[in-house]
Amino acid sequence: MQNPVGGDLSRPAPVLPKVERQRLHDTVVEHLRKFIVEGVLSPGMKLNERELCETLGISRTPLREAFKVLAAEGLIEISPNRGASVSRMTESEVWETFELMSGLEAFSGELACERITPAELAEIKALHYSMLACRVQNDLPGYYSRNQEIHDRINEAARNATLRQTYQSINRRLKALRFRSNHETDKWDRAVHDHEDMIKALEARDGKLLGSILKRHLLEKRDAIMRIHPDPVGDPPTANA
Repeated sequence: MQNPVGGDLSRPAPVLPKVERQRLHDTVVEHLRKFIVEGVLSPGMKLNERELCETLGISRTPLREAFKVLAAEGLIEISPNRGASVSRMTESEVWETFELMSGLEAFSGELACERITPAELAEIKALHYSMLACRVQNDLPGYYSRNQEIHDRINEAARNATLRQTYQSINRRLKALRFRSNHETDKWDRAVHDHEDMIKALEARDGKLLGSILKRHLLEKRDAIMRIHPDPVGDPPTANA
C-alpha cells in the first residue's frame, strides 16, 4: 500500500517544503504591519484593497487573509459594510495599554537579569551599538527596529512563556505609537540614554534597577504620545478615578 506522496506506507513520509502560498501570506502580513507601524497606513484610514494589491503585486485572496490576521492582532478593524480600516486607539486605551505594558516590561527586565546568558547579553549589546549608529545617521526606521528588538530580546531572556505571549500580543497594538514617539528629537535622545542605562543594569544583573528603567521608559513614551498625537475620543483616567 502506498502513501499519498508515493512509496511504501511502512516508511515515513518525506518532509515536504512549505508551499509558496504560506510564504506569500507571511510576507503580506509583514509588509502591512510595517506600513501601519511606520504610519504609511495611519490610524482610522480605510484600506483600499485594489490599491494595496497593486502596491504589493498580489491578488485579493492573500490580502484578505492577511487582513484577518491583523484584525485578530487588533491592528485593523473589519466591518461587513465598510470594509477594513486601521484601528484607532482612544486616549484612554493608549493610557491604559502603555500602563500595562510598562509593568510587563519591568517584570521582563527583572527576570532577564536572573536568567540571561552571556551570549544573549552580547547580542543585545551589539544591537545597542547598531541602534546608536542609526541615531547618528538620523535613520528612524533602522533605529526603531533595533530598539524594538532589544526590548524583545530582554523579554525573551525572561524565559517565561506566558509573559512572552502576553507581551507580544499587547506590544503589537503599541508598535506604531512607540515608533512615532521618537519623532521628538529630545525624546529620541532621552530614549538613547535610557537604553545605555538598560545595558549597564543588565551587565550588573540588577533586576530592580532595570525594571524601574523600563517602566519609566514606557511611561515617558506614553506621555510623549499624549502630547504629539492627542485623540479627542475619551480622556485618560485620573489618579482618583
